[in-house]
Amino acid sequence: MKKVVILGAGESGNGAALLAQQKGYEVWVSDFGLIKEGYKNELRQWGIDFEEGGHDMEKVLSADIIIKSPGIPEKAPVIKAIREKGIELISEIEWGFRFKGESRIVAITGSNGKSTTTSLAYHILKESGLDVAMVGNIGYSFARQIAEAPKAWYVAEISSFQLDDVNTFRPDIAMILNITPDHLDRYNYQFENYVASKFRITENQTNTDIVILNKDDEASRKYLEQHTINPRIIYITMSDAHNNSGDGGYMQNDEMHIKWDGDDMKVSIHDMTLDGKHNQFNSMAAGISARAAGIRKEKIRDCFETFEGLEHRLEFVATVRGVDFINDSKGTNLNSVWFALESMKKSVVLILGGQDKGNDYNEIMELVEEKVKAIVCMGLDNTKIHEAFEGKVPQIADTQSATDAVNAAYALADKGDVVLLSPGCASFDLFKNYEDRGRQFKEAVKNL
Repeated sequence: MKKVVILGAGESGNGAALLAQQKGYEVWVSDFGLIKEGYKNELRQWGIDFEEGGHDMEKVLSADIIIKSPGIPEKAPVIKAIREKGIELISEIEWGFRFKGESRIVAITGSNGKSTTTSLAYHILKESGLDVAMVGNIGYSFARQIAEAPKAWYVAEISSFQLDDVNTFRPDIAMILNITPDHLDRYNYQFENYVASKFRITENQTNTDIVILNKDDEASRKYLEQHTINPRIIYITMSDAHNNSGDGGYMQNDEMHIKWDGDDMKVSIHDMTLDGKHNQFNSMAAGISARAAGIRKEKIRDCFETFEGLEHRLEFVATVRGVDFINDSKGTNLNSVWFALESMKKSVVLILGGQDKGNDYNEIMELVEEKVKAIVCMGLDNTKIHEAFEGKVPQIADTQSATDAVNAAYALADKGDVVLLSPGCASFDLFKNYEDRGRQFKEAVKNL
């Protein structure tokens, strides 16, 4: 009996463990940190042995296959030891793929917009009656879904970390929405390494598969100038200069065009529930994937009009005495902040800050100068924000909690303004994660 070792006992690790046990492998789970009680109870319930608080390297290195959590970096000692010994090391996405049977996969990656696009594509396929699940970084892990409730279709949100350790993973329909600098500490601070990681989603595709690419994304364009990929490329763009004849998506006079097999589907942006240029890209990508999956354009149009946006992603919270509050806590990099500001039609009080990931605030300077009347910093160290924006924005305030940030922003806002939480930073200095930050923000708004 082959031995499978799982590194990390979160959602992906537990899902991989369950699938491995179900397929008859000897399974053992090892987590360097402490395992959440719910996941420990699952492992006990399934009769799977585990350890926490460190790795027993003798047991780890006795494995035939090792499946690792996407959170474990290549430089971790345990990964270096596995590489040295030459044991097969894969991601949970790769593991799930090996047991997916005849099912089909729509896989979405990119620096921004993954969760919204994944949710919208899933919404369209589900409302159209397909047997479909949403998996990956959103919803259940791919492996857990296959073990517990296999489907004919999977819509998967996939990070670069998950793609780093695939060997055979091959989606029928792939999307790379955009690529902007993020997580560069995992890629030796080389942007081209991060770009190559995103394009691994196409690595095993053939010319019978498709990849949807953003024609306006500079990093994707440069990559394709230097590399050849196998799948059929379908482009989306904000311009009508491209794709007028071929399949793809483009914008023209406030109308979105989604062309497939020569059939042009048009949707007014005023009929769509998602606002902003970035969401037009997301909707085009989801719409084309649905057309490629055989969904009728009338159903896609209906779903564009009924889809409800995600929690913590440009989520309207409330209007308090004429001031709108928007929760974009999932905006953990400056590209997300740029998109959030770009979609704002009112004067903005911007709540910014957290654990800085090496931000260059010049990336958003033009939009900040145009739209932001005040910045409320929400972090333990706000030095870089002050250095970037003092003299550019009339007022900057410092806070160290969601409640203080909301109160300060409300005091700085006038009737008709919007208070936008779009931090551009990780949340770990003051919060458990971006969800915790967003929920505390919403609670503070309700308490105004």
